[in-house]
Amino acid sequence: MTQNNNNVVSRSDDHEQIDLIDLVLQLWRGKRTIAACILIAVVLAGAYLLIAKEKWTSTAIITQPDAAQIATYNNALNIVYGSAAPSVGDVQARVISRFNSSFAALSQTLDNQQEPEKLTIESAVKGQFLPLNVSYVGESAESAQKQLAQYIQQIDEQIAQELSVDLKDNIKEQIKMLNDSLQNQEKVSQEQKDLRIKQIVESLKVAQAAKITEPQLQQTQDVTQETMFLLGTDALNSMVQNESTRPLVFPATYYQTKQNLFDIENLNVAPTTIHAYRYVMKPDLPIKRDSPKRVLTMILAIILGGIIGSGVVLGRNALRNYQPKS
Repeated sequence: MTQNNNNVVSRSDDHEQIDLIDLVLQLWRGKRTIAACILIAVVLAGAYLLIAKEKWTSTAIITQPDAAQIATYNNALNIVYGSAAPSVGDVQARVISRFNSSFAALSQTLDNQQEPEKLTIESAVKGQFLPLNVSYVGESAESAQKQLAQYIQQIDEQIAQELSVDLKDNIKEQIKMLNDSLQNQEKVSQEQKDLRIKQIVESLKVAQAAKITEPQLQQTQDVTQETMFLLGTDALNSMVQNESTRPLVFPATYYQTKQNLFDIENLNVAPTTIHAYRYVMKPDLPIKRDSPKRVLTMILAIILGGIIGSGVVLGRNALRNYQPKS
């Protein structure tokens, strides 16, 4: 029984071996067909490589601007807001965050065009906001590098212009607030002057009623509102005339406000002095294209052509040897 089983297995192995050899022989006899299919696949792949658009990716790394790159803007904020102005670090963080948002918006806009452009911005280090990795995909290495630099400069100029406009609006509001403060202080000083004159006039009336013409006090520092009439009518008349022509007296805060107003009115921050980023690595010139991969495309074409050719040969032979069941 065991010998019979061994004979069956041996025959089965021989049958499979014969089938494999026959398969190889069929493919060898159809080598011209296979070669023709490979040639057609290679020609088609070559045509694809000729018409396919090349893709090259240029990459740059940026981070927040140096203090010197936002010095004029930061100094203007210090003049406008004084002690309430943000620190240099806060300004740097806000500016680069604004750059990131605007660049992402531009990327979305380019992606939604009729002919989309691939522009990306993302963190260069996982888990950290800075530095930022920006890249652009172009049809040549030079165009990708140039276009990426232009887009970075475009956003930088846009942010600088926006910051300049925001600063001008803040300056206008601050000037209005300071002018209102000055007017209020002038109004208070005028009211104090009017009150002083009114008090002297009332004391003059009392002195006239009491017929006091000469001072009745030896020490003027002892004069109060209630005893002012004792200075006499002559002195009080002189005081009324003097107070009427005397300029307004302002506190020290008035002159400080005036100085702040002059400083703010003379502010002029040019957008060209503001930069929203600093290069860690400028846009590079790529040396390897993203697509199409010529060598890989040709290899795949040869493999695909060989598979198709083999299928044609085996299928044709199978049809020739096919015998319908009776």
